Amino acid sequence: MKGQVMMKAIRVLYYISLSVSMLVGLWHFFVPRLFRWYDYLPMQYENLIVGIDYTNYCFSALLFGISLVLIILGKSAFSFNRETIIFYTFLTAVWVFRACLAVFIEPWPLEPVPAVAIGQLVASVLLAIMMVIVSLSLWWASR
Repeated sequence: MKGQVMMKAIRVLYYISLSVSMLVGLWHFFVPRLFRWYDYLPMQYENLIVGIDYTNYCFSALLFGISLVLIILGKSAFSFNRETIIFYTFLTAVWVFRACLAVFIEPWPLEPVPAVAIGQLVASVLLAIMMVIVSLSLWWASR
């Protein structure tokens, strides 16, 4: 009984973490315009702007797509399919890396809105912790 309740909680965390990750990927498509990235770059560096755009759009598409695929593969993950668990663990590593950047490297200028920077820091750390819990639980249950 206790094991079933725990696995239900892990399942909820699985879907919440992937939904948040997918929404971050979708949101990131609009970040350059929302935060006016181009105002900070000299327009004569067109190659730099194109490179930043390509990097951002590819990252956004991958984050959104991987999260969506893992949502679709949810049943497979809880059937303890090794490949699906590896795939989820990879996305977990991406978020842990992101959280470490936010915590250990000066990740965020507090200007113009400090609350947004601090909110991103806290959210990325919480999401990484949630995903680590799910990954470890899936690996533990699949042994």
